[in-house]
Amino acid sequence: MQDEGFNWRSVTLVLIAINVAVFLADPLIQQYHDVLAFTPAYAYDMPWTFVTSVFMHGGITHILFNMFGLFMFGAFLESRIGWQKFIMIYLVAGIVGNVGYMLTSENPLTPGVGASGAIYGVMGVLAVIAYRAQIYVMLLPIPVRMYIGVVIYALVEIFFFNRSNIASGAHLGGLVLGVLYGFYLRHLIKKIERRHRVSYVWE
Repeated sequence: MQDEGFNWRSVTLVLIAINVAVFLADPLIQQYHDVLAFTPAYAYDMPWTFVTSVFMHGGITHILFNMFGLFMFGAFLESRIGWQKFIMIYLVAGIVGNVGYMLTSENPLTPGVGASGAIYGVMGVLAVIAYRAQIYVMLLPIPVRMYIGVVIYALVEIFFFNRSNIASGAHLGGLVLGVLYGFYLRHLIKKIERRHRVSYVWE
């Protein structure tokens, strides 16, 4: 189920580089923030912001956490499904995350930025196709299964919805899209296994 072409980490690292470059260039593009960030009230007038906002971040802590998550989960997923499927799910999850923010925003005039929806989408795929993988979640001292970790993250978003200017709707939107795509991939690989009488290791 891997696409041939780039090195297995190439797209993940390119995405990280783009995000960091945009963040460093922030002083130069401040005058364009209004037309690059995703503002629910203007979503249909500026549809490109569904994508451009995914590459913008609100501060050093925001981008550090997101890029760490992208490196850890993105490289893992890309190595399993190939760079073409990976970039597709990353971008689509980011867009769906913005849809989730648009539907749940308390103030449609408040802009949203960040790659969190895309990264949650990546996590959602891994929760299905690599559910036995172990990860550390927040401050827990021991690793947990990937699917358990994702459930914990989802519950935090639900119970502390839109806390401290965090767009929980974007996170959950990307996560749901990722889980659905993960089940699609599992269905696809099962069909290939039955057709060719082979077995693939996904966990």
